[in-house]
Amino acid sequence: MQRNLWPVARPWIGTVARLVTGGVWIVAGALKLPDPVESAQAVRAYEILPETLVPTVGFLLPAIEVVVGICLVLGVLTRAGGLVSALLFAIFIAGIASAWARGLEIDCGCFGGGGEKEGASSEYPWEIARDVLLMLASLWLVRWPRTRLALDNLIFRPDGRDPGHDPELDVERNDDGEPAEEARSLEG
Repeated sequence: MQRNLWPVARPWIGTVARLVTGGVWIVAGALKLPDPVESAQAVRAYEILPETLVPTVGFLLPAIEVVVGICLVLGVLTRAGGLVSALLFAIFIAGIASAWARGLEIDCGCFGGGGEKEGASSEYPWEIARDVLLMLASLWLVRWPRTRLALDNLIFRPDGRDPGHDPELDVERNDDGEPAEEARSLEG
């Protein structure tokens, strides 16, 4: 008997994506929060933003990272958190790629630090690959925000049933993984 595991696996895959991505944001932001001057130095090192914006971005970015991370870990506003997360990762990927293309040797500043760093370009491929994977996990949450162990399940109750109810799990399926009702209507 072959069974379609997608409806069961999808929320658990989303839960892992939510917890890993959220955890990364919390750690990254928390490491930068105590030193906004160092955070601004990391932003400045990319040589992309006008100097007038650098202190503001350097100050706000760690706070945004922590808030997005907390939302994702708790499973609150998961789709919105996933969207903001994916956008931030896209910006970071573009920033690292830009620094690499322009021959800058800087610490990405992802987990604190920042500024010039000899031999940093050898780390760029790993940093881009890491951010691409985390961006894909974030996009998963935009597409499928319903996950297990999420506070969203207490807030948003589909069709008035118990929290976390997923109607797809209620559908009786035949051996091919198709809904049994559809299989019966095709037979008749």
